[in-house]
Amino acid sequence: MNIILLGPPGAGKGTQSAGLVERHGMRQLSTGDMLRAAVKAETPVGLEAKAVMDRGELVSDAIVSALIDDNLAAMDAQTGAIFDGYPRTAAQADDLDRILARHGRSLDHVIELEVDVDALVERITGRFSCANCGALYHDTANPPAKPGVCDTCGSTEFKRRPDDNEETVRTRMEEYRAKTAPILPGYEARGIVTRVDGMASIDDVAGAIDAILA
Repeated sequence: MNIILLGPPGAGKGTQSAGLVERHGMRQLSTGDMLRAAVKAETPVGLEAKAVMDRGELVSDAIVSALIDDNLAAMDAQTGAIFDGYPRTAAQADDLDRILARHGRSLDHVIELEVDVDALVERITGRFSCANCGALYHDTANPPAKPGVCDTCGSTEFKRRPDDNEETVRTRMEEYRAKTAPILPGYEARGIVTRVDGMASIDDVAGAIDAILA
């Protein structure tokens, strides 16, 4: 099973990908993670990407697609793939079809986690974590049992990500819509796009995804 998991930042793609890895033995192919790993390992693609980034330029579609190709080649043929952050453009979508075919695979599902923008703003801007142990909290959904004290380690120091603010969240949402708009029509024409309520509970979202993959 090979799927693309779509959704704006904060929609829960990372959480749901981790669940799919655990429940189904799939592998999450995140372009950011793969890029960092390739650069660190100094693979041919990693060295090429590093040279581009050192010049302050954006990594090209060809380099990103080569990363996908390399990672699929290293995977067991029976292991399903979750594509996270790829494809972002129509050209990358075409590349993915060719790469999958080369490895005897095909794309089974494109699953989009739909969100309400205002609710997503509340979800993201309310996030904070323990500065000591990293435990995650939320102002309304998951506050510490004792205000100002970490449930896990007892620390009283907390932090918020500087980009977890309303303006940034709304900008990310617009960027996501702009990037996904070119790739969805082709997949919809193939009848492989399904949308899931990303604002539901983690377990309910996981159940909906499992039902799609069944």
